[in-house]
Amino acid sequence: MRRALYAGTFDPVTNGHLDVLRRACDLFDEVIMAAAPNQDKKPLLSVEVRAKLIEENLAEFPNARAEILSGLTVDFARKMGAQTIIRGLRAISDFEFEFQLAQMNRDLAPEVETIFLMPKKEHFYTSSSLVKAIATYDPVRTTKFVPPNSLAALKEALGS
Repeated sequence: MRRALYAGTFDPVTNGHLDVLRRACDLFDEVIMAAAPNQDKKPLLSVEVRAKLIEENLAEFPNARAEILSGLTVDFARKMGAQTIIRGLRAISDFEFEFQLAQMNRDLAPEVETIFLMPKKEHFYTSSSLVKAIATYDPVRTTKFVPPNSLAALKEALGS
């Protein structure tokens, strides 16, 4: 079985994340979309809420499942039996960090390959950070960037 791990903070999950997931599901027998705690990014939503938001969006992805990532991504990939790590690339500015991360992961686990998938062009500029910034002032304007459950979670977390 070809299994891939698509890990990220997903704070919140966006339509761009789901587009990358769709592409990964076309390539692999199973894709695990794992929400990472990532306290360095100071997430607005708890990792449990983020995993639940992912789970609620998997109806159209029968070969995907949601998990909460623990430990290093490469170690989690091994634990889950994933041979590949999926990383989304939006713009050239993402590449340097993602390249360094992929090389470090290759050094730590040479048997786990990293592949980069790009979302549709309408999602190139969408990021969870930008969505949260917009939602702080006007959550309704985030409607085209996030699935409905992410919008509801943002509104609740922001008290609007």
